[in-house]
Amino acid sequence: MADNTDPHAEEMPELSDGDDDDVDGDEEQWQWMEEESQTVACLFCDKLLGSVSATLQHCTAEHQLNLVNIIRKHSLDDYGYIKMINFIRSTKCAPSCLMELSEGPLPWDGEDFLRPVLQDDSLLQTDLEELCGRDDMCSSSRGEPHDELLRRAQAAEDRAQRSEEALTRAMEDLHKLKLLAQGLVLNAETSKSSNLGTVAELREDEDEAYFSSYSHYGIHEEMLKDKVRTESYRDFMYSNPEVFRDKVVLDVGCGTGILSMFAARAGAKKVIAVDQSEIIYQAMDIVRSNQLENIITLIKGRIEDIKLPVEKVDIIISEWMGYFLLFESMLDSVLYARDLYLADGGSVYPDLCNISLAAVGDAQKHQDRIAFWDDVYGFSMACMKRAVVPEAVVEVVKTETLISEPAVVQTLDCNTVCLSELEFATDFFLKITKTTDCTAIVGYFDIFFDKGCSNKVIFSTGPKLQRTHWKQTVFLLEKPIPVKAGEELRGKITVRKNKKDPRSLFVTFDLPDRKQTYSLQ
Repeated sequence: MADNTDPHAEEMPELSDGDDDDVDGDEEQWQWMEEESQTVACLFCDKLLGSVSATLQHCTAEHQLNLVNIIRKHSLDDYGYIKMINFIRSTKCAPSCLMELSEGPLPWDGEDFLRPVLQDDSLLQTDLEELCGRDDMCSSSRGEPHDELLRRAQAAEDRAQRSEEALTRAMEDLHKLKLLAQGLVLNAETSKSSNLGTVAELREDEDEAYFSSYSHYGIHEEMLKDKVRTESYRDFMYSNPEVFRDKVVLDVGCGTGILSMFAARAGAKKVIAVDQSEIIYQAMDIVRSNQLENIITLIKGRIEDIKLPVEKVDIIISEWMGYFLLFESMLDSVLYARDLYLADGGSVYPDLCNISLAAVGDAQKHQDRIAFWDDVYGFSMACMKRAVVPEAVVEVVKTETLISEPAVVQTLDCNTVCLSELEFATDFFLKITKTTDCTAIVGYFDIFFDKGCSNKVIFSTGPKLQRTHWKQTVFLLEKPIPVKAGEELRGKITVRKNKKDPRSLFVTFDLPDRKQTYSLQ
């Protein structure tokens, strides 16, 4: 299978593009260059000035009009200021007209005066507060009374306070909108998942890599040679012919067709075998070679995308289990087929399964996989642990390293379970049997062929029994936990699909003083 990784997003450190003094110097230089390159036309004559400040001083000295006083007299905002400038330029009014204006409606109130008269008019590009601030500086240099300066300072502080309050309200509104959007998205996802599920919603091209992996013959050889797996399916069908006699059977993800042929030999009237991978063409040859083509019909495609030649089936069989049971999310497809095609009174097989956990104490394995990074040929590579630890490991666990009794954390009935139950969180308690350090948690699953069977069949992927190609799934701890025989190691496990790749899993363990998320992908 592909390497198991769980990307952890690290906080981005603060970055600096250079010395702050250099930045300030650059800004001052640019400001100086901009002001030097400006050409500002006077509002009342044809004279061109070198900056906005020079223009204001010129208007005051030559035309006896203090533009800032006009702004303050009529309490102009940014739009009012822009309209006034364009009004003056378009009507070519005299300064006296502006000074004689009363407190009533202003002649530039119309929206037409928002249109610039001069292209790239520097007076329109000037910040209003900055403009008034320049005048304040000039006024204070001429000896403006102290009380007036205090009044202006208080007014500026009041404006800042109002702006801060407005910003706070805006942030609160933004937070409310964010919560609303999250609620809408979650509701939409819940609605979708109740109908199809994330795997069913994948386009064929998005799911191509998964099915391509089953086109290679090696993986089918490995599964067929897994006697625990294959013989359990065979024994279930051959030992319970009454379940299959004259029944219509659907095989979801048929692979080489071995389960379909078991069903046919067990007495099924008709078997429909479905698989999207290229292996189905080999399955067609295999079925013909065994003279079963009159019973078994093979269809290439995803069960979610095709239409069966029958309305209902009596039995659905599938070997859908992945590592840690739920990896690959193939059970989603089985449940889709169940809800669409299974007749009343029919059954999915295997019908029951559970997931179990146990504690592991393997100091050597921990040294080889985790502590190894503390000293690599005399160099510390401890940062690698952050990448290594989240990778769930699929391997065979030595029986002698088990240090607790197993605990079942989830049981699924394939005839009744719904998609939402395939993501779950539950508390667990592992009764410790040996005083040592817990270095990992191991997970595995058990499978039951039970419903309506006179001869029930069970198999397990646990470490104490014959190994299977599923092996066990090991979740290594970065730091071992000291445990004592007779005590309980308490924790919580959360299993969820990776939203970006619904066939992979995230498994989170909450243990004493620590929390770690692992990935299976």
